[in-house]
Amino acid sequence: MTDSAFRVYGGQPLQGEIHVQRAKNAILAMIAAAIVVEEGETVLRQVPDIEDVDCAFELLRMVGAHVDYDRQSKTARIDASEVDNGVLPADITERFRGSVLFLAPLQIRLGYVELPGSGGCDIGTRKIDFHHRGFARLGAQVHYYDDGRTIAELAGRRFRGSQLYLDWPSHTGTENLMLAAALAEGQTILENASVEPEVVDFGNFLNAMGADIRGLGTHTLFINGVERLRATDYTPVPDRLVTGTFMMAAAITGGDVTVQGVEPAHLRIVCAKLEQMGVHIDIHGRAIRVRGRRERLNPINIQTYPYPGFPTDLQPCVAALSCLSDGTSYIRERVFDNRYDYADALLQMGADILISQGGACIIQGVERLRPARLTAHNIRAGATILLAALATEGESTIRNVYQIDRGYEGIEDLLSQLGANITRITAQSELQLA
Repeated sequence: MTDSAFRVYGGQPLQGEIHVQRAKNAILAMIAAAIVVEEGETVLRQVPDIEDVDCAFELLRMVGAHVDYDRQSKTARIDASEVDNGVLPADITERFRGSVLFLAPLQIRLGYVELPGSGGCDIGTRKIDFHHRGFARLGAQVHYYDDGRTIAELAGRRFRGSQLYLDWPSHTGTENLMLAAALAEGQTILENASVEPEVVDFGNFLNAMGADIRGLGTHTLFINGVERLRATDYTPVPDRLVTGTFMMAAAITGGDVTVQGVEPAHLRIVCAKLEQMGVHIDIHGRAIRVRGRRERLNPINIQTYPYPGFPTDLQPCVAALSCLSDGTSYIRERVFDNRYDYADALLQMGADILISQGGACIIQGVERLRPARLTAHNIRAGATILLAALATEGESTIRNVYQIDRGYEGIEDLLSQLGANITRITAQSELQLA
């Protein structure tokens, strides 16, 4: 875990072209799924060098897998032939939400898994009991303990196909149960499945390994269990959330940025909302060009919802844009109950934000924000205050950038390529300057 901060001198329009990284939320599931492969190497290409990926590799090694990650080529090679430990260590799971993705593969491989707790971003209630209920319907026994541990044990040699339903189309829930069903005896029908691009990509990855999953991209999956999955060589989809963040960085600074290597179809609603705010969007093949404007942005109404709705992970970033709009914006978070945790930092910078009793974030745009000393509390809130700092004349500092590093690879380098004045410094140096 790094102990560093960003020093940002804002007020400059971003200009230029960058290539976007591959999707963290697909890759973490693929890393965990490699556990079920008993022979050969699973190869994942263009894997971003980010903190959450490091945590996933660390967990793999703890359960007995061998991982070779080449940071130069961004290629990961995973040999899970010697996996022998189903107890996940608390020091990793407490800071890494993606540890829940290890539940299905360890049950498949070893017949049991022990999870002490999962961490990650504190953005509200994210229960995993529907994972457990799904495993139980597939034949597992799930035990809860007063100290917070959960132990899931597979009663038979394999999961058994069943009819499953998710109360909420959770992407991690869909991924976990999809993998369990892929190696179950018989057919599983999974209703109200997530249709997020990362989940579809994970399903395509499993099919490349020999799974029989049909209906990907719809809310009903038909999964015919197979006896084993084989090693494969796979390149995940681009990260739409990182793409959206850089699109908004261009917009908030009034810049002109082209993001290459993207999937524009995954960002239709984001493009539409930015255009409503007065941002110019041009799409050419796998590139999106974003041009801000000199005058203030238009206010916006946003309501988050699972894909293809407006993504909850980009709601904080669009709030930063709304702070500088010419009017009143209304943002309603429908996915997580603590997604407005960026508000205090933006208020510190001079924003006019009110969280209503009904749960709406009401933002009255101001002409400018002021620089401040800030702290990143999670991945997306950290990206949000970074966007605000880029649009603010003067020096801002952002501490705890480990949180940003969890999801964004070398974000300061990419921003510097676009003309931003941003430097990574040690947190101790930042404190000495305070």
